[in-house]
Amino acid sequence: MKVLISGSHGLIGSALVPLLQTEGHTVMRLSRVKDGSPGIVWDPMAETAHPAPYEGFDAVIHLAGDSIASGRWTNAKKARILKSRVNGTRQLAETLSKLQRPPKVLISGSAIGFYGSRGDETVTEASTVGSLFLSDVCRQWEAASQK
Repeated sequence: MKVLISGSHGLIGSALVPLLQTEGHTVMRLSRVKDGSPGIVWDPMAETAHPAPYEGFDAVIHLAGDSIASGRWTNAKKARILKSRVNGTRQLAETLSKLQRPPKVLISGSAIGFYGSRGDETVTEASTVGSLFLSDVCRQWEAASQK
């Protein structure tokens, strides 16, 4: 398969790229900077992206977003966390929806933070969204991928 991955240099992406390559898949990175790897350079904060470079992928795995592990969660940091996920996901989903041959699958990252703090409560896909900051981020992030 030909796979496009955003967030390929992050915690999950940096392990996923070599695994997919070992399995024989062709992997291209969707990155904010040209790093010498095969891939597409994008601006996840732009309103739109030209669709042509996105043609021909069988799958797109979207993991990009500002790190939640680095830095203090100031109001500015929280805004970056939210905006980096929602804007990038919306733009990518809209771009993919315009393709002549869209990928068969879009896998978009989210997080357990969707459910909020539930203590010992078991949560499932049917559980409601939590009320914490990350819960709202995840809700908006997932909604942005629906295009």
